[in-house]
Amino acid sequence: MNRTLVLDLDESLQGLGVPTRIELREWQESVRFGCSWSTWANFRRVLQTRLPADYGPVCMGSGDFHHISHLLLERCARSQPFDVVVFDNHPDNMRFPFGIHCGSWVAHVARLPYVRCVHVLGITSLDVSWQHAWENHMWPLYQGKIRYWTTGVNVSWASWYGLADRIVTCTDAQALVDRFVLDYQGSRSREVYVSIDKDVFSSDVVRTNWDQGCFELGHVRQILDVLQGHVIGSDITEIGRAHV
Repeated sequence: MNRTLVLDLDESLQGLGVPTRIELREWQESVRFGCSWSTWANFRRVLQTRLPADYGPVCMGSGDFHHISHLLLERCARSQPFDVVVFDNHPDNMRFPFGIHCGSWVAHVARLPYVRCVHVLGITSLDVSWQHAWENHMWPLYQGKIRYWTTGVNVSWASWYGLADRIVTCTDAQALVDRFVLDYQGSRSREVYVSIDKDVFSSDVVRTNWDQGCFELGHVRQILDVLQGHVIGSDITEIGRAHV
């Protein structure tokens, strides 16, 4: 049975033949990129009334709406903490003082009491370079509530701030995947929520409307194989045309 759910905010997922589609296009411009907390609260109420009691992977269209993952994760409350694994070319942990933003939602997820740690895998964006370090929320990194997994970007500043074990840097995507797999296998019993932003992939795999990373499909599949049996929920964002 196909339990995939589409949240249709921008008409970018019209070609998906899935049984459950929730029309939310009236909210497209209100929440695109980001919005105030009052708008977010109103959108939360509407979404809660339209979401079914049970569903599988959630597709949300453009990465402009990745912050909706925050609301989906609120519905995953558990008595025991779980991890969140985010495949993304960006940390989505940037400062945004006016509410919530598609580039700031990870910081808010890290504050949920039942989230142990948010692992952001595949970052090549200059958002985590020394030039932009100050724009990142540092406290959840210090707390161990967020961990970056990067390649191809200079994150030497992490050592200066005592964050070398929170901001992992690897020589290439495969080295990053191998290191994460070893790390996770030491805690195999942990439940995880998986969020995939397709801009984590190389442009040879898919084209998106954001700057892109260097992952291949095999890198994501390798990690998903390791997480198999422990995934409590998932979502996918970013429009794009696949090349495979």
